[in-house]
Amino acid sequence: MIPRKTIEDLIEKHSSLEKDLSSENVDKKIFAEKSKEYSDLNEIIEDVKKYLSFEKDTKELEKIIDDTSSDEELKKMAKLELEKIYEQNKKSEKKLKIFLLPKDEADKKNAIIEIRAGTGGQEASLFAADLFRMYEKVSNKKKWSLELISISRSEAGGLKEVIASIKGTNIYSTLKYESGVHRVQRVPDTETQGRVHTSAATVAVLPEAEEVDLRINESDLRIDVFRAGGPGGQSVNTTDSAVRITHIPSGLSVSQQDEKSQHKNKAKGMKILRSRLYELERSRIDQERSKDRKSKIGTGDRSERIRTYNFPQGRVTDHRINLTLHKLDEFLEGEVFDEMIETLTLQAQEESLNNL
Repeated sequence: MIPRKTIEDLIEKHSSLEKDLSSENVDKKIFAEKSKEYSDLNEIIEDVKKYLSFEKDTKELEKIIDDTSSDEELKKMAKLELEKIYEQNKKSEKKLKIFLLPKDEADKKNAIIEIRAGTGGQEASLFAADLFRMYEKVSNKKKWSLELISISRSEAGGLKEVIASIKGTNIYSTLKYESGVHRVQRVPDTETQGRVHTSAATVAVLPEAEEVDLRINESDLRIDVFRAGGPGGQSVNTTDSAVRITHIPSGLSVSQQDEKSQHKNKAKGMKILRSRLYELERSRIDQERSKDRKSKIGTGDRSERIRTYNFPQGRVTDHRINLTLHKLDEFLEGEVFDEMIETLTLQAQEESLNNL
């Protein structure tokens, strides 16, 4: 049971926000914040009201059913209505419990996605490129903005590593379950015997941290500049434009050399470093909070095999929720990506409810 006071507080909050937003005196700085809060509450307010009236409604129906003078047809209708109300109450209660779950403050943030080729040589780099194209297509469909931070290509035309920033609405909440090992099973172009090879790529999705989220002392940083290597034009290779930033207390290090400007490379490097430090601290806090339990659907373990893309059978399987979609081509095109994400989110919510 959800405490009556909690339900009444939600109704009062909804009414208060409605009044504030209709007022001309509302501060413009907090208007957007109040609008979002009101919009979120609006999605569940009907369930809130039904849940609050459940006890009163059931008592009235039970009174009709227990009344010996009531018409039999009326009693039958009351019983059917009572069953309906009980079923509705179960749904409303679950919806409200999910709404009342502690919110992940990072869910609304933009994200930094890092994809690296894993085991499997050149085939792994080709698969890393496939994954990156998939996230690009998902971003395009959702009208997200994807900005390349750094990229390292392989000789086969794949990607050894790619890091990108994705901006939009609730990016991290959508992509956070993508972190982990993605495995592919297919026949490489170079395979003459038609044998299926297995290779892998790792994906890490980090909430993009702002300066207000994390204060980094300049004295904790060691910044080295060096000459960039690889293709990129004469000015890239003949000036000390590349930057390596090391956070001394944690040992985390970021190198950036894609830009011709040392200043731009440092700015991009700091963006990655800040997000990695922010995620490191979040992971530490999460581990302390969940010492007694292990979530099946993690968001940070990059060594965990989370998904298999099987080309011969045209299927993609998420091992955390035992979900298989026989729509591999559509999935890689970003067409049925939401189906997977929605199932993962619902399962994670179920786990959180069970752990309450």
